[in-house]
This record gives sequence, C-alpha cells and structure tokens, in this order.
Amino acid sequence: MKIKTVIITLFFLSTAIKPAGAHIAENSAEIKSKKTSKTDTRIITLTHYLSKKKSPLVNQAEKFIQEADKNNLDWRLIPAIAGVESNFGKRIPTNSYNAYGWANGNYYFKSWENSIETVSKTLKTKYIDRGAIKIHQIAKIYAPPSSSWTNKVKYFTNQIDPTGIAFDIN
Repeated sequence: MKIKTVIITLFFLSTAIKPAGAHIAENSAEIKSKKTSKTDTRIITLTHYLSKKKSPLVNQAEKFIQEADKNNLDWRLIPAIAGVESNFGKRIPTNSYNAYGWANGNYYFKSWENSIETVSKTLKTKYIDRGAIKIHQIAKIYAPPSSSWTNKVKYFTNQIDPTGIAFDIN
C-alpha cells in the first residue's frame, strides 16, 4: 500500500511540476507567435543600423521584424522606406509617427507600433497580394511619379543588411 501511494504521489508531482525549460512553447501556434526573439540576428542588425542613423525608431527593431514575418515581407523593406521618406523617422510631422510618407506625410498614426503594423499589413494586402512583388512595382503605386524611389529603397535595404535575399528587390 505504501508503494502504491508513493507511485501515485510521484505521478501527480511529475504532472504538476514543470521541469526546467518548460517555459518553451508547448504547441505549434505558440511557437509560431514567438518566431522572433532578442537573439534574432536581424533584430541586432537593425537595432545597430538604426542606432547609427540616430533614428527614433531604434527601439522598434523587433516590431519591424515581427510584422515583416507576420506579413511575409522582407524585414528590411519597411525600415528602408522610412529611410527614404523621413530619414528613418527624424523628419516627420510632430507626433505623427509617420516615417513612411503615408498619405503624403499627412497621416497620423497612434504610435510607432501602430504605424509599423499598418504599413506592413497594407503593403502585404494592397500591394504584394495584388501582384506588386518587386520594389519597382511597389514604387509605381507607393511613390508615383518618382523615378528615384526604387533605387533609394534598394540602397537602404542593402545598407541595412547586404546579405538578405528574402524579398525580390530587383
């Protein structure tokens, strides 16, 4: 009887106490939502780059990566657009959080996070999903009639990380 009690007690303890490392996601949905982490080299690379540029977006590197992953975008695209449109968020209307020239710079977002989410989602649904999959195709919709926007976005994309190839930037 005593052995049976010990076995039952051990069984309940083993199911109630989580072993070291149990904080790791237990299902695939949770794992997918934690796709990025502070050790993601893209976050480190983008943080370093935005810091060099003295950008107010420097603390948003992880958000850029999360939204790029969520919307299947090249992680360098939205920051590169911010580089072209506002010198990485340094030249914007006060409290607009509009580093992307959205609505010719006249749109006011609620926060940096809100602006990154909105621009990323819109580029995915209104541009890429409709066939504008290359930067020059996006430029025709995003920044007409500019003939230099494409090359500027490509320049900043390559400055952020010249080794990235996740998005066709030709």
